[in-house]
Amino acid sequence: MPTKFFTNQNDNSLLKKFEGVFTNIESIRHFDALVGYFRTSGYFKVRAFLDRIPNIRILVGINVDQLIKKYHDKGQLYLENPDETKADFLYDIIKNIQEANYDEVTEKGILQFIDDLVSGKIELRAHPQKKIHAKVYIFRPA
Repeated sequence: MPTKFFTNQNDNSLLKKFEGVFTNIESIRHFDALVGYFRTSGYFKVRAFLDRIPNIRILVGINVDQLIKKYHDKGQLYLENPDETKADFLYDIIKNIQEANYDEVTEKGILQFIDDLVSGKIELRAHPQKKIHAKVYIFRPA
């Protein structure tokens, strides 16, 4: 019996659904996500599908890991003092990754996420009440 739910068992995973949508619908240019939890270390899994998407908005409702919060805050400062903040920002990224024992694939994913955040490709926000545990994904055409 077909189901509308993604159970992440066997081939019924959210990642497979994303792959199908991004591979088969060429007109998608905007991606919005409302999620309870989001981790930078998992960003590399979906990043390959987001190359042609210029506008990604993520609203996190319950938990944002400290790495995202730290660099998101610095991304805001980047707009105020570009040269000094960018140098400090890059130093902190490299230091964190070197000390965290990530593998190379995860490290590249984290760096890509941070680059996307600083460049404005990603707009990341946390809901102030942090009580949202929804999982909503919106794919919009140009």
